[in-house]
Amino acid sequence: MKLDVSGLSVRFRVPGAEVRAVTEATFQVRPGRCLALVGESGCGKSVLAHALLGLLPGNATVTGRALLSPGPGSGETEAVDLLAVPPAVLARRVRGRMVGLIPQSPATHLTPVRTARAQLAEAVRELGSSRTAGELAERFGLRPADLDRYPHELSGGMAQRVANAIALAGDPGLLLADEPTTGLDRPLVERAMDVLRELCDEGRAVLLITHDLRAAERVADDIAVMYAGRLVEIGPAEQVMERPRHPYAAGLVDAQPDRAFVPVPGLPPELTDLPGGCAFAPRCSRVADACRTVPAMEDGVACWRAGHVARA
Repeated sequence: MKLDVSGLSVRFRVPGAEVRAVTEATFQVRPGRCLALVGESGCGKSVLAHALLGLLPGNATVTGRALLSPGPGSGETEAVDLLAVPPAVLARRVRGRMVGLIPQSPATHLTPVRTARAQLAEAVRELGSSRTAGELAERFGLRPADLDRYPHELSGGMAQRVANAIALAGDPGLLLADEPTTGLDRPLVERAMDVLRELCDEGRAVLLITHDLRAAERVADDIAVMYAGRLVEIGPAEQVMERPRHPYAAGLVDAQPDRAFVPVPGLPPELTDLPGGCAFAPRCSRVADACRTVPAMEDGVACWRAGHVARA
């Protein structure tokens, strides 16, 4: 599967205000590659992922295009615009079959009164998988005794493996991993990222949503940086991590413990009250008059001062 997203915007109507959660997001995810979408909490990353699967509440308005094109051997013949098809098509044709979701906090996402085995077996049965629950469990290093546990009895790492197995039950060509390392210690984070890398190397496309740049650097081919609902930089992972061109991307990199360990100054804006022009301008040390207008994404960066980033 390959995913081409163009001009994706999400708005929420709330009493007396409008939440501009995602604005004009455009990116691609290719088979065999992982795109990591990174940024501070509340910037719109998870909203974007949920919009692709039609999992937003009723007060959401979604516009744009998200074309999911089948690859060889996928069993699908026609491309699907995820933002235009009816909910029934998403439920019966897309979710689990074309697109697998690895959720945030798997232990709380799983049904609490059913064992891991029962939930994995149900996914296999409903999605018509060619693999058995036992085969999927073994693929992710789960023992039979692990499957007989309830979610509250699973460690973070075990719950993550169960979620991975369920996401793969329908053999989807695209995986959406929404903050899959929440609550995991560093060795388990690294193991989870290694599994995603293995799935990419098998030919799947992976969209990883994370605030953990170390995790993104471990697995991603490309990194997209989001700020206040907008993508501000997209490029090869090595370039974004070593030679970021947007001041916000540079700030995120420098905030890492193994880098300068200097936080990005200030706080992100409320999505109901975004400033005019570049939303990062109030926190940027390189602000200029041009920043009073919103910069377009050009050559992978949306910044009037690209190429003039001051690193810590």
